[in-house]
Amino acid sequence: MIKFLFKGILRDKSRSLLPVIIVALGVFLTVFMSSFLKGVFKDVTELSANFNTGHVKIMTRAYAENADQIPNDLALMDVNELMKHLKTDYPEMEWVARIQTGGLLDVPDSVGETRGQGQAVGTAIDLLSSGSHEIERMNIRKSIVKGSLPSERGEALISENFAEKFGVSPGDRVTLFGSTMNGSMMFRTFTVSGTLYFGNTMLDRGAIFMDLQDARAALDMDDAASEILGYFRTGGYNDEKALQIEDSFNSRYSSKDDEFSPVMTRLMEQEGLGDYIKLADSSSALMSFIFIFAMSIVLWNTGLLGGLRRYSEFGVRLALGEEKRHIYLTTIYEAILIGIIGSVIGTAIGLGLAFYVQKYGIDMSSITKNVGMMLPSVYRTEVTPSLFYIGFFPGLMATVLGSALAGFTIYKRRTSQLFHELEV
Repeated sequence: MIKFLFKGILRDKSRSLLPVIIVALGVFLTVFMSSFLKGVFKDVTELSANFNTGHVKIMTRAYAENADQIPNDLALMDVNELMKHLKTDYPEMEWVARIQTGGLLDVPDSVGETRGQGQAVGTAIDLLSSGSHEIERMNIRKSIVKGSLPSERGEALISENFAEKFGVSPGDRVTLFGSTMNGSMMFRTFTVSGTLYFGNTMLDRGAIFMDLQDARAALDMDDAASEILGYFRTGGYNDEKALQIEDSFNSRYSSKDDEFSPVMTRLMEQEGLGDYIKLADSSSALMSFIFIFAMSIVLWNTGLLGGLRRYSEFGVRLALGEEKRHIYLTTIYEAILIGIIGSVIGTAIGLGLAFYVQKYGIDMSSITKNVGMMLPSVYRTEVTPSLFYIGFFPGLMATVLGSALAGFTIYKRRTSQLFHELEV
């Protein structure tokens, strides 16, 4: 029976070509869009983790409540001792200390007078240690437009946008004005070793990256840090393990009665990233539902038109004694075969395009450069094993549902009219 129906589908193109194209198109969109959404949400999560949140983040309780204001007077103390405990207690994580600061970046002229000033957002990371992975994690090396990485204390990187605005070149000196951890005025002069461009407004707007030890000296933060970030050594984020580490750390080191005690929060609890991840997980189901609904309506209409064209065929089969139920089931079987053929074609095309975009990406920097969110400049898909079968759900369900609805016309045929129709 299946072989007979399959031959009929291949030989009668007018009966199968349009449904196959519709199914293939819907499956292709389901597969590709599912991979694209997963890739985008993954990139957004990783970008935020690398620059802001880490897989887990440690701050003092008071700092965490006012983190948007960067209150370094509430920063972590005795960081070196705390880092030793973290490395011993949680060796599966890589721990890094960072300092966040803000202020004015002053650009002097040839005689030392101010010729330009702009707001600056400073980030202090471990730039000079040989074992540090901060440069790779934050993609700093590839983001350098002019100059090079800092090679010694007193050097810093600034954003390319700021450098162009005030005519700053590598080798020039700039001065960062702000306040220390103790509230006194701070000014620190740096030599610009290079300029950076990330393609993201939040990162490129007046950014200055300096070594952690330079920031500690400038801000009176010896053995202190704004935050400590933890990253899984395996690379990917694991919320279940992160929750275990969070509970373990907070039960050991955090006290609700002490506002200066450290508290750990995991990635899912920061900046609404938990909602992003949940949305990414549900996007495939949502896409499948949308295309099942849309394709079912289209295939229902296609089935009705096909039923009108095959009206005489059904009449002859009924006249020869074939049961209505059997005819109806054969149309369902045909729909299943058409769904399989269309799903295979659509999945193959969708996977091919998904692999291509995963490798080369889509440059969206011209669109995202003015967006005030932490978004990647190059969007990539993520090819997962589920993509190999996810398209078959809408492909098969839509064809079966459409044919099932259209096939009810078979039961409306009256046997008493068959011979009259055949005579005509």
